[in-house]
Amino acid sequence: MVNVSEVAPQNLRTASGTGARGRFPRSRRSLRHGDFQRVYKRGKRHFAAHMTLFYLLRAEGDAARFGFSVGKVLGGAVERNRMKRRLREAVRLKAAQMVVPVDVVIHPKKSALKTDFSELKSEIGVAFGIIEKSIQKPAPGNSK
Repeated sequence: MVNVSEVAPQNLRTASGTGARGRFPRSRRSLRHGDFQRVYKRGKRHFAAHMTLFYLLRAEGDAARFGFSVGKVLGGAVERNRMKRRLREAVRLKAAQMVVPVDVVIHPKKSALKTDFSELKSEIGVAFGIIEKSIQKPAPGNSK
Protein backbone atom coordinates (compact mmCIF):
# COMPACT_ATOMS: atom_id res chain seq x y z
CA MET A 1 0.00 0.00 0.00
CA VAL A 2 1.27 3.48 -0.91
CA ASN A 3 1.61 6.07 1.83
CA VAL A 4 -0.26 9.21 0.69
CA SER A 5 2.07 11.55 2.59
CA GLU A 6 5.00 10.29 0.53
CA VAL A 7 3.29 10.78 -2.82
CA ALA A 8 1.37 14.04 -2.24
CA PRO A 9 4.26 16.57 -2.11
CA GLN A 10 5.51 15.54 -5.55
CA ASN A 11 2.06 15.84 -7.08
CA LEU A 12 1.49 19.32 -5.64
CA ARG A 13 4.40 20.94 -7.44
CA THR A 14 3.60 22.98 -10.51
CA ALA A 15 5.46 23.15 -13.79
CA SER A 16 6.33 26.80 -13.19
CA GLY A 17 8.08 26.00 -9.90
CA THR A 18 6.35 28.79 -7.97
CA GLY A 19 6.06 26.92 -4.72
CA ALA A 20 4.69 23.75 -3.25
CA ARG A 21 1.16 24.31 -4.42
CA GLY A 22 1.38 27.05 -7.06
CA ARG A 23 -1.76 28.75 -5.84
CA PHE A 24 -3.14 32.04 -7.06
CA PRO A 25 -2.81 34.27 -3.96
CA ARG A 26 -6.00 35.63 -2.45
CA SER A 27 -4.51 39.13 -2.36
CA ARG A 28 -4.39 39.10 -6.19
CA ARG A 29 -8.08 38.18 -6.58
CA SER A 30 -11.18 40.35 -6.67
CA LEU A 31 -13.76 38.59 -4.52
CA ARG A 32 -16.35 41.17 -3.50
CA HIS A 33 -19.47 41.96 -5.49
CA GLY A 34 -18.78 45.69 -5.18
CA ASP A 35 -15.37 45.32 -6.82
CA PHE A 36 -16.93 43.55 -9.81
CA GLN A 37 -19.70 46.14 -10.14
CA ARG A 38 -17.24 49.05 -10.00
CA VAL A 39 -15.14 47.50 -12.80
CA TYR A 40 -18.22 46.77 -14.94
CA LYS A 41 -19.69 50.28 -14.53
CA ARG A 42 -16.62 52.52 -14.62
CA GLY A 43 -14.03 50.40 -16.40
CA LYS A 44 -13.08 49.77 -19.99
CA ARG A 45 -13.39 46.56 -22.05
CA HIS A 46 -11.08 44.53 -24.18
CA PHE A 47 -12.68 41.97 -26.49
CA ALA A 48 -10.60 38.90 -27.31
CA ALA A 49 -11.51 35.81 -29.32
CA HIS A 50 -12.49 33.65 -26.35
CA MET A 51 -13.14 36.18 -23.58
CA THR A 52 -13.98 39.73 -22.66
CA LEU A 53 -11.77 41.52 -20.15
CA PHE A 54 -13.11 44.44 -18.11
CA TYR A 55 -10.47 46.59 -16.41
CA LEU A 56 -10.22 49.66 -14.20
CA LEU A 57 -7.16 51.42 -12.82
CA ARG A 58 -7.03 51.62 -9.00
CA ALA A 59 -5.63 54.62 -7.14
CA GLU A 60 -4.07 52.49 -4.39
CA GLY A 61 -2.35 49.14 -4.36
CA ASP A 62 0.79 47.79 -5.90
CA ALA A 63 -0.38 44.85 -7.99
CA ALA A 64 -3.17 43.85 -10.32
CA ARG A 65 -6.20 41.99 -8.96
CA PHE A 66 -8.17 39.54 -11.05
CA GLY A 67 -11.76 38.32 -10.92
CA PHE A 68 -13.52 35.67 -12.93
CA SER A 69 -17.15 35.77 -14.01
CA VAL A 70 -18.37 32.54 -15.59
CA GLY A 71 -22.08 32.56 -16.39
CA LYS A 72 -24.51 29.67 -16.39
CA VAL A 73 -24.73 29.86 -20.17
CA LEU A 74 -21.36 28.05 -20.27
CA GLY A 75 -22.84 24.92 -18.73
CA GLY A 76 -23.30 23.21 -15.42
CA ALA A 77 -21.23 23.71 -12.29
CA VAL A 78 -18.59 21.21 -13.39
CA GLU A 79 -17.89 23.04 -16.67
CA ARG A 80 -17.98 26.47 -15.02
CA ASN A 81 -15.58 25.43 -12.27
CA ARG A 82 -13.25 23.82 -14.80
CA MET A 83 -13.25 27.06 -16.81
CA LYS A 84 -12.47 29.12 -13.70
CA ARG A 85 -9.59 26.80 -12.80
CA ARG A 86 -8.13 27.03 -16.31
CA LEU A 87 -8.44 30.81 -16.40
CA ARG A 88 -7.02 31.19 -12.90
CA GLU A 89 -3.97 29.12 -13.84
CA ALA A 90 -3.43 31.00 -17.11
CA VAL A 91 -3.66 34.32 -15.26
CA ARG A 92 -1.32 33.07 -12.52
CA LEU A 93 1.29 32.20 -15.14
CA LYS A 94 0.95 35.58 -16.90
CA ALA A 95 0.25 37.86 -13.90
CA ALA A 96 3.87 39.00 -13.64
CA GLN A 97 3.27 41.03 -16.82
CA MET A 98 0.80 43.30 -15.03
CA VAL A 99 2.76 45.77 -12.91
CA VAL A 100 0.12 48.50 -12.65
CA PRO A 101 -2.56 48.51 -9.92
CA VAL A 102 -5.58 47.53 -11.98
CA ASP A 103 -8.68 45.44 -11.37
CA VAL A 104 -9.38 42.98 -14.19
CA VAL A 105 -12.54 40.88 -14.53
CA ILE A 106 -12.38 38.09 -17.09
CA HIS A 107 -15.62 36.89 -18.62
CA PRO A 108 -15.07 33.87 -20.93
CA LYS A 109 -17.14 33.09 -24.00
CA LYS A 110 -18.58 29.67 -24.77
CA SER A 111 -15.77 29.00 -27.26
CA ALA A 112 -13.26 29.06 -24.37
CA LEU A 113 -14.58 25.69 -23.15
CA LYS A 114 -13.01 23.83 -26.07
CA THR A 115 -9.95 26.04 -26.53
CA ASP A 116 -6.51 24.60 -25.89
CA PHE A 117 -4.90 25.84 -22.65
CA SER A 118 -1.82 27.20 -24.44
CA GLU A 119 -4.07 29.33 -26.65
CA LEU A 120 -5.96 30.67 -23.60
CA LYS A 121 -2.67 31.50 -21.89
CA SER A 122 -1.37 33.26 -25.00
CA GLU A 123 -4.62 35.24 -25.42
CA ILE A 124 -4.47 36.38 -21.80
CA GLY A 125 -0.84 37.46 -22.23
CA VAL A 126 -1.70 39.53 -25.30
CA ALA A 127 -4.72 41.06 -23.55
CA PHE A 128 -2.61 42.01 -20.52
CA GLY A 129 -0.15 43.79 -22.80
CA ILE A 130 -2.94 45.73 -24.50
CA ILE A 131 -4.52 46.65 -21.16
CA GLU A 132 -1.21 47.89 -19.78
CA LYS A 133 -0.56 50.04 -22.87
CA SER A 134 -4.10 51.44 -22.70
CA ILE A 135 -3.72 52.42 -19.05
CA GLN A 136 -0.27 53.98 -19.43
CA LYS A 137 -1.04 56.21 -22.43
CA PRO A 138 -1.95 59.81 -21.58
CA ALA A 139 -5.55 60.94 -21.79
CA PRO A 140 -6.53 62.94 -24.93
CA GLY A 141 -5.93 66.68 -24.48
CA ASN A 142 -3.24 66.19 -21.79
CA SER A 143 -0.33 65.75 -24.20
CA LYS A 144 2.40 68.37 -24.31
